[in-house]
This record gives sequence, C-alpha cells and structure tokens, in this order.
Amino acid sequence: MTETGDNSVENQLLKASAGAMLTVAEKAPVTSQRKIRSDLDSKLPKPYLGRALAAPDTDNVHGTWGHKHRFRDLGFNIFACVLFTLFIHGAMSYSTLPTWLPSPLFPIYIDNIHKCKHGSDSSTYDTEGRFVPANLENIFSKYAHTKTDKLTFKELWHMTDSTRNAFDFFGWTASKFEWGVLYMLAKDSEGFLSKESVRRCYDGSLFDYCADLQKGVVGKTA
Repeated sequence: MTETGDNSVENQLLKASAGAMLTVAEKAPVTSQRKIRSDLDSKLPKPYLGRALAAPDTDNVHGTWGHKHRFRDLGFNIFACVLFTLFIHGAMSYSTLPTWLPSPLFPIYIDNIHKCKHGSDSSTYDTEGRFVPANLENIFSKYAHTKTDKLTFKELWHMTDSTRNAFDFFGWTASKFEWGVLYMLAKDSEGFLSKESVRRCYDGSLFDYCADLQKGVVGKTA
C-alpha cells in the first residue's frame, strides 16, 4: 500500500475514533443541554472507578473521612426528627433485613444498606454502595448553570425531575426528599448548595461539620 493510502486509512481510523468519543448526539438535543465532563482524567485518578471508602472530587482528590450523627445533632427540631425517622426506617428497613419476615421495630441493618439504593437517583453510588466521582462531577456540569460548582434550589429540583425513571414513584419521592433535606441542611447564605457540601454528604464529613456548627465549635463556611 502506498504512503498516501496509509495516511488515508489512518485518517479514517482517527475520525472513527473521534466519533466514538463524542458526548453530544445531533438528533438528541438533551445531550447538548446536559453536558458531561470530558476532562476528568487529568484532574482525578480513574474518575470512573467506584471508591469504597472515600468520596473524592476534582478539589479533594483523596476525599475526606466522616462519622454518623443524629438528626438532633444537625440542628433539626423534634418534629422533623420524628418525621425523618419514620420515613427513613419505614422505607428502608425491610430491604436490609436478613430474613423475609418483617420486623415491628423497623431496624436498618447497615451490612445490607446497599440494598436501599433506589431508582431515579444520580447514580453517584453504584449498586454496591461505592462512590463514583465522575457522576458527582456530572451533576454539576449538567445542572449547575448559575454557578459552575453550586446548585440553586430550582436547579436541584430540575435535576431530580430529570433523573426520574418511568413509573418509579418511590424513587421520585425518595430523591426529592433526600436532596431537599440536604439543601435545607447545607445551603449557604446565598441559597446555593455547593459541590463541596454534596461531596461531604457522600463521605459523611458534612455531618461532623454541621454538628460542630450547632455546638459553636466552628464558624459557617460558604
């Protein structure tokens, strides 16, 4: 084969390879409206690899560590705490039980907590409970239009609408409840929910911060 022929084949292969990596489809406008990050490989090691013990992002490559706290520690009143407890245990208990028989005490077995993953979510957790950094980044590249690393309540609401699966009524409700509570807990003084707050929710360190904030140990940050 001539050199010209070799170059022609090489160019065709390059074009085919470039086409296979496109993230926008011309006849699917939603793919251009909700852009995904294509630069993560240069900012995070293996951004599409699920992490079992940490929740990293482009600003916190190794993630942070956190602990569990009660709702009261986070500043919620008694009424809200009772409501949240009833909703969470009522919805999640049975999925985590080690037996087919329901329990009148509605316990949640942490060993089986991965079974509580519901549909219509952001897929930032996989089905075994591992954190997927790329999906956190894509939440903000798709829906954060006012500020690139923060969500308004309207943008958050639009995001939970956009991730709905067909006829998944439980998932729709759970997703709006979870993101709504997170917004109430972690919004800043301007009414934005930052990517850092969302990331810290996933690794648990947000709850340490909120508990310390209620105790006056730390000052409020943006």
